[in-house]
Amino acid sequence: MSQPNVVLIVGPRERFSSTQTSLESIYRDTDYPFDLVYVDVHTPPSIRRYLEAQAQAKQFKLLRTDYFVSPSQAKNVGLRYVLDHAKNVYKYVIFIENDVIVKPGWLTKLVECAEATNAAVVGPLTCIGQPAHQVIHNAGGKSYITTEVKDGQIRRYIYQSAALTGKAVADVPDKLHRKKTDYVEFHCMLVRTAIFEKIGLLDEGMLATREHIDFCFMVTQAGGSIYSEREAVITTDTIGIESNQQGLVSWFGSVQLPDFKWFDLPYFMVRWNDEWDLASLHHLRQKWQLTEDEYFKKRYKKVGARRHELLVKPLVRRLTFGQGNAWVEASLCGARRLCVSGNGRKPCPMGGGNGCVGDVAASLTRNCSWFRHADVF
Repeated sequence: MSQPNVVLIVGPRERFSSTQTSLESIYRDTDYPFDLVYVDVHTPPSIRRYLEAQAQAKQFKLLRTDYFVSPSQAKNVGLRYVLDHAKNVYKYVIFIENDVIVKPGWLTKLVECAEATNAAVVGPLTCIGQPAHQVIHNAGGKSYITTEVKDGQIRRYIYQSAALTGKAVADVPDKLHRKKTDYVEFHCMLVRTAIFEKIGLLDEGMLATREHIDFCFMVTQAGGSIYSEREAVITTDTIGIESNQQGLVSWFGSVQLPDFKWFDLPYFMVRWNDEWDLASLHHLRQKWQLTEDEYFKKRYKKVGARRHELLVKPLVRRLTFGQGNAWVEASLCGARRLCVSGNGRKPCPMGGGNGCVGDVAASLTRNCSWFRHADVF
């Protein structure tokens, strides 16, 4: 029997400096045949040149946008290309983000799970931290909507919980088997191509957060099943939620921050800006007619936290040689508004205006010698 054809669609998570490490891992550690479509979302020159050279050397399709787009929009760029040019060629599409390191056998295990279960979606065991594949970030989880009648009104509530988050892989060997689940995450996700005929493309209203929850709701609503294949293992370069951080401290002795480069700043600040976070939460609530309960209020309070903890604080410490500076930190935290153009969906890639990230990054580039000598633009 011939093996099902698969295509990988690689797109951004939150930065670009992990591009080479991730792409090299995919080609080195994947033993299942695949084609690849790479979506370059206005990367800086050094990354763009690297991708152009690799596309020629490895013969993958390189698509490029002229401005920053959200991860969901980037996935759709790649997905549209696949559906328009090779809809009947590939049985499975694998979305994978540009900071992911894969463990040998990962893709074979994902395909085997999909073939054995007829799943519409399969996700791997996603880990965090270095050395890779040691601490679990996500292994699927529960995510569903409950309905109740209160004071004569129908109220719909979302419930979500992650499986094995923060656990060391070595501590839970009895849990590392294939399991049906309610959701998996977009760090890496196999999707049966045929499901897109029922659900269409990814919802681009989900700009920054909960996009995997929305997508899995759509798949479930269309009658598709979702599996977590925990024998397929990948690692994403993030620190995750509180329980992830506790697992990192327990296993490695500290929380490891991603290795940001100066040229990562613009996209990261746009990717995690407050407007995109809030718009995503509001869109999820309105789309699925959900009550604005503690699930949403908790996430409203955390808007901007990833930008602040992952980049702003470490960046300010580096700029001030470990001293910290409240004014610089406040200035960077304030860079959350978008400069839009045309149809209102295009975030300014660095054009500036209205306090957007372009103004802040440009100011730092002018006034800091480290930025002036970095390959930012």
